[in-house]
Amino acid sequence: MRQLSFAVFILVGTISVAFAQEAVFETKSLTPETALVAAKAAMESCRKQGYQVAVAVVDRAGLTQVLLRDRYAGAHTIEVASNKAWTAASFRTSSMTMGEETQSGKPMSGIRGLPRFLGAGGGIVIEGGGLYFGGIGVSGAPGGEADERCAKAGLKAISDAIEF
Repeated sequence: MRQLSFAVFILVGTISVAFAQEAVFETKSLTPETALVAAKAAMESCRKQGYQVAVAVVDRAGLTQVLLRDRYAGAHTIEVASNKAWTAASFRTSSMTMGEETQSGKPMSGIRGLPRFLGAGGGIVIEGGGLYFGGIGVSGAPGGEADERCAKAGLKAISDAIEF
């Protein structure tokens, strides 16, 4: 019986140590300067194509780090870009993919009822060096595909900085 009690004590102690080691964790975040570089590059990509847009960069929690709106971008583009970035960051997949996967009749269709969810092209995940940083969203170009191309230009502008 003593051996069993001792074994249980050792097992509980080992589990406690394992939990204690996992009580905190570290994450890496984009600096505001890096987020701004991505946002500026996305906006410039859209400008070159003749589009007036808003660009939002959010961190891994979906909190806005940078928000830019070009001078003639519609008032709605601020919220739409932010929500596209939030959707990409929250679900760790593009907002375009989420739009496809949450269509009516699909298993994930109920997600469309979440506040801030926006299932349209233009929001992509920011990842690099095996790490996840957040999302970038663009709104104002004619269609989600065009928004997404601009967002990808923003990601490309910082890819060297986040690939460790």
